[in-house]
Amino acid sequence: MSEPFDAVRYISYLRSRWRWIASCAGVAVALAIAISLLLPNQYTATARIVIDPPAGTDLRAAMAVSPIYLESLKTYEHFAGSDSLFQKAVDRFALHGSSIESLQRRVLKVQIVRNTRILEIAVTLPDPKKAQAMAAFLAEATVDLNRASVAESDQDLLRGMAEQERQAREHLADTERSWAQSMANEPTAGLQAAIEQSADTRARLEQQVQSVELEIADLGERLKQAGADQSELHKEDSNARARLAEMRKQLQDFDRQTAAREQLLAARQARRDRAEAERKSAQAEFLAVETRLREARGESGYRGERLKIIDPGIVPERPSSPNLPLNVVGALLAGLVLPILYLTIDMSFQEQRAASRRSALRVG
Repeated sequence: MSEPFDAVRYISYLRSRWRWIASCAGVAVALAIAISLLLPNQYTATARIVIDPPAGTDLRAAMAVSPIYLESLKTYEHFAGSDSLFQKAVDRFALHGSSIESLQRRVLKVQIVRNTRILEIAVTLPDPKKAQAMAAFLAEATVDLNRASVAESDQDLLRGMAEQERQAREHLADTERSWAQSMANEPTAGLQAAIEQSADTRARLEQQVQSVELEIADLGERLKQAGADQSELHKEDSNARARLAEMRKQLQDFDRQTAAREQLLAARQARRDRAEAERKSAQAEFLAVETRLREARGESGYRGERLKIIDPGIVPERPSSPNLPLNVVGALLAGLVLPILYLTIDMSFQEQRAASRRSALRVG
């Protein structure tokens, strides 16, 4: 059975070996100072870009930064940290390394600041001026790359809308041509005038028919009252009835002509109305497409997020690494913790061996 932990004895055990612990800490601190002084200084310059929402976005929606929107902004980390862009920077500033991948991991750090729309581009190099120039170059290249991407998307959209506008214009021209041909080849004014003239002529003819009918009725009364000589009255009656039949035939002819003209007028008017409706629809469609195209041209370059450099960075005056105070503190902690941990384990083993010997003596 293991003995309970004795804190007083443990502290006394550590105090008895404080010189060894202090020497370990001193050696660790000395090594940390030496290594820090031997390592070359590295300077980190940071350029910052703000990512503004599209210009057409509602201001209230732009202010409400959602986690999904912030997550989508990580796309711009890939813009700034792309291999091709870093390769251009390496060629521009004549950097040398074992490989592009390892050099990029060691030199470049790109990140979106948490819960913000700020993109940070940090470059770490031995030369502080070169680090600042490279960070500014990558920031400008990122802005240009985003601008080119938005411009390309706008051009694709404008080309599609211009094609729609051309098709709408051609359709409008076709409907205008059909409408003009309908107006020229199928006039309605002459038919309307002919129908009105036929109506006037028919009204006069009906009056004449009524007069002849009255004449025939009068001749019938006279035939009833006449004596022996009726031949003249019969002749007048026959002439009147012949005129009446001819007039009624003319009335039927007028009715047939009027019906045919009205039917033709209705057909022409229907075709003209249909052509007019298609013309107005084509005009409305063309105006709508033209308006959308004009608005799209006016909004060109403002539909995507807009990147703007708010801080090109400054030439760092102090090295970012090696960090001598941090290295000394870390070495001091390690120089204290590791010896104490070793002594703790050693003390535990010693107690176990002592307990085993005591057990063996009691058994013997």
